Formats: sequence, structure tokens, C-alpha cells
Amino acid sequence: MEETVQIGSRGDFGLWAIEVAKQIVGEQGFELAKAARDGTEDDVRAAGNALGKAITDVLLEVYDGLLEEIPEDQDAT
Repeated sequence: MEETVQIGSRGDFGLWAIEVAKQIVGEQGFELAKAARDGTEDDVRAAGNALGKAITDVLLEVYDGLLEEIPEDQDAT
């Protein structure tokens, strides 16, 4: 993700999540489908790993953003 998004409610988060999911599926899902149709087993594995990495990267980005909001004197756990 390249831009900062201010999320003020559960609804905002839901809309953001939908947009991110569409973006990931549009980019990585196409590559996975193409590999499944035309590629080797290694191509499918690589495309599946890229899809998983894209999802993981977004989740970690959200987690990091949540931690930024925690005051320094408060424990993150």
C-alpha cells in the first residue's frame, strides 16, 4: 500500500479491506490463475506464494499501523 488511509469506524475498515482485497486478487490472483492454466507446478507454487505474501504484507501493514496508535507508556499486548 502506498497511501495512508484514515479509518475512523468499522465501516471504513470494511470498505478499505474490500478495496485492498480487490487489488490483491486483481494483481496476484490473475497470475495464479494463469500459472494454473499454462504453467508448471513450480509456476503455480510461485504464484500462490506471491499471493500469500501480498496478503501477509497488507495484514502486517495494518498491524503496524495499529501499534503506532498505542501510547508509548502502554504495553502492546
